Amino acid sequence: MSKIISIPVHAEQSDAQLLDQFKLRKDQEALAQLYLRYSDLIYGVCLKYLEDPEDAKDAVMNIYQELREKLPRHEVQNFKSWLYVLAKNHCLMILRAAKKNRTINLDAQVVQSGDFSHLDSVIEKEETFKKLEKCMESLPGEQAKTIRLFYYDNKCYNEIAATTGMEWNKVRSLIQNGRRNLKNCMDKDAN
Repeated sequence: MSKIISIPVHAEQSDAQLLDQFKLRKDQEALAQLYLRYSDLIYGVCLKYLEDPEDAKDAVMNIYQELREKLPRHEVQNFKSWLYVLAKNHCLMILRAAKKNRTINLDAQVVQSGDFSHLDSVIEKEETFKKLEKCMESLPGEQAKTIRLFYYDNKCYNEIAATTGMEWNKVRSLIQNGRRNLKNCMDKDAN
């Protein structure tokens, strides 16, 4: 019959000794003592990143759970440094998750307001666009084509000349005349 030797956990034990006890014997008391040595450091790291004392306290507890899972799978030479990096990464993950799931608080009166004045500008813009399209249809063919290429497709004079086969001066003239004709048409419909 084999005898199990229990090694008492003492504050005089080094980080390496406590770490070995946890890894070799799954000694949770050794891990807890090791973690408690650096709990103030971990809390400080969490508070620095999360900026809220309650969130930092929650993170300290969650980091202990994460430590229990990750520590057996890693070779740790300097526990304090390794724990610091673990805590920092834990906090950064919390911040990333919060950034993705950011909520915006809206005033209930604004959200449930009966004020639909913002729709007036939308309706006005839609009516202006309809007028513009009507005026575009009234332009001669080459003017309408060059205006669409210039304003809708964001083509420059050179690109329009290359696409249509027209001379650069003719393109310029068609766009200037088309712009003037559109303005006159829009002004006439406004009156």
